[in-house]
Amino acid sequence: MPHIQQLSPHVADLIAAGEVVERPASVVKELLENAIDAGASAVTVEIQNGGMSSIRVTDNGCGIAPEELSTAFLRHATSKLRTAQDLAAIGTLGFRGEALAAIAAVSRLDVFSRTKGAVAGATLALEGGVPAAVESAGCPEGTTMVVRDLFYNTPARLKFMKKDSAEGAAVASVVQQVALSHPEVSIRFVRDGKEELFTPGDGKLLSAIYAARGRDFALHLTEVNGGGEGISVRGFVTEPLAGRGSRSMQTFFCCGRTIKSPLLAAALEEAYANRQMKGKFPGCVLHIDLPLHLVDVNVHPAKTVVKFADERAVFSAVHHVVADALDAAGGQSVRPAPKSPSAVVNPRQDFYQTMDAKTFREKAGKSGAKISSPEMGGRVTFRDSAPAAIPAAFNGTGKGSAVLRQDQSRHSLAGEQSIPAGTAQNRFSNGGNRSFSGAVNSPARRETAPAAPRSPLETIFSRETPVEQKEAPSAEKKPAPSAAVPLSATQKKEPSSAQTVTPKDTVPAQEALFVQEPAAPAPKTAADGLPGQITVGQEKPAPWRFAGEVLNTYIIAEDGDDVWLIDKHAAHERINFDRMKAQAEPIMGQQLLAPVVLDLSQEQYAVLLEQLPLLEQFGFQAEDFGSGSLVVRSIPSDIETGQIRETLEELADKLLTGGSADPAAARDAMLHTMACKAAIKGGWHSDEAELKVLMEKVQSGEVQYCPHGRPVKVKLTKYEIEKMFKRA
Repeated sequence: MPHIQQLSPHVADLIAAGEVVERPASVVKELLENAIDAGASAVTVEIQNGGMSSIRVTDNGCGIAPEELSTAFLRHATSKLRTAQDLAAIGTLGFRGEALAAIAAVSRLDVFSRTKGAVAGATLALEGGVPAAVESAGCPEGTTMVVRDLFYNTPARLKFMKKDSAEGAAVASVVQQVALSHPEVSIRFVRDGKEELFTPGDGKLLSAIYAARGRDFALHLTEVNGGGEGISVRGFVTEPLAGRGSRSMQTFFCCGRTIKSPLLAAALEEAYANRQMKGKFPGCVLHIDLPLHLVDVNVHPAKTVVKFADERAVFSAVHHVVADALDAAGGQSVRPAPKSPSAVVNPRQDFYQTMDAKTFREKAGKSGAKISSPEMGGRVTFRDSAPAAIPAAFNGTGKGSAVLRQDQSRHSLAGEQSIPAGTAQNRFSNGGNRSFSGAVNSPARRETAPAAPRSPLETIFSRETPVEQKEAPSAEKKPAPSAAVPLSATQKKEPSSAQTVTPKDTVPAQEALFVQEPAAPAPKTAADGLPGQITVGQEKPAPWRFAGEVLNTYIIAEDGDDVWLIDKHAAHERINFDRMKAQAEPIMGQQLLAPVVLDLSQEQYAVLLEQLPLLEQFGFQAEDFGSGSLVVRSIPSDIETGQIRETLEELADKLLTGGSADPAAARDAMLHTMACKAAIKGGWHSDEAELKVLMEKVQSGEVQYCPHGRPVKVKLTKYEIEKMFKRA
């Protein structure tokens, strides 16, 4: 067994640095927290090449005395703790005294500091944790930390660093979180010489949110302020309709410290129950303040996880305060009542007037027209004006589907010309029982009225009852030729003796196409799997049968003694995924009429910016819009415009959790997201033809699992069903 020996101080420092300093963002976080603990009201953060080349943090805090400058970089040296009792109530962001020692151990570091009222400041240079002599220097009040060549002496850690864009986005995310945690501190962030963030430091949380999260996020917030049992909850949450596709916009602070807490996230989302669409997540900036002895921050090296003494009280406080704020915001939203019809002003009295029938008759009587009524036999009479001209196409000799006939007996009134309202008789019948016309046709009138010649279209589509055939003048009837057009498919077939079919030889030659029977269409197949195509005329029918759909989500298929429930969304998602993955040509995109600007979190922004060439291959055309925003100009044809943000946020989260470095994994993540967004959703109404196509593909074994690995169908045997009903 090897002998036990104590590690050298340098190796111990490197091990400790690995716990505290993971990437440039970790360095910025520690230096920002030290600046705030020093009482700074303004902090400037500047980075180069994602923080790998240079990190400069300047504050106007209390500063460090020259005689304590070298001590500040020793391990476990701090000004924030004195006794063991102080660990029970930690009110500062830092307390271990390991941050500066860990940072100095893996970088080249220069520090400039001057205390309040001092004539001159002091400077100290360290390389690999080894300090040089403290020297006098001219510098402003406060402290400036300059970190260069991070991980220059730890190649094992250096090879795990990501691209400069990704590391810079992580730094920007940390700066944003610190700015939101302390709105009373003005924070300025400069990346590669370009200012990306500046908060006013006026103490207003909404001002910091506007600067850090953007205008779109800040305009859809509801203020939260309340608490109970000694716990205070304040901040802002998004409106229910402004939900996000992921939890990336949820930020929680406990006693001024940024934390990650599944407990608080669950309490927040529980408050949005029955308020927000499924699959959407609320955004928030919430500050939870409680007595320091009821929270333990010394449970994680990065101090991002805390432990509450009473988790139930914290959960209840967040849940009820947010729910009450949402209820109050909903109650204050009062919509204006619609105006009554009488209060609506019509600027043009000659256009679109609303009136009842009596008023219309009175106004029409004043203008010289006499309006017909059922008591007047359905006539429309004209006193001072000539009758309206009848188009030639409908004057009784044309070939239209309605024949207009004038009844000369109606012109017996002196000084009046009348057109019977029933002369434009529509020969289409309703189920073969009623003939629609403007005038009431009594049997006596039908017996005396001469039969008008029937046009070809009228002959094809008209259907008369047997009573009407008997009352009509007799005419020679010939056997119906086999080439006559059958009746409409929507009408129920009547007995052949009750049908009147015009012989083919009485139809003019130019209209023969209306009476010729069309050729039977060729049988269709569903080989290509397009929705809406149904297999017709199969030689061997499939053993399964489409039995219906339940809950607008699950297809019921009967296969022998088994009943299958098929998830239509999962099945369609798999079909889309296989189709997109198999096609060799690029996915077709559609250009947007108006480009869409998306404000994303820094991590999402960085990973999407890194994968812009991959997005272009799948129909997305996006560009960097600066300050964590992307402008989207084109999207895939399978994606709706309302799903742009949700699709890209979900894709970014998948790339962040793994796969961004592997091109094949990144492509699969893109295909998974696009297939899911383009698939029909559970709860949507689907056509029966679409459901049958999905059933065929699932039951034939072509589709078995969705791209996420979930099954697409579940079997219920006859025995299981009979057992439920106590029949087995």
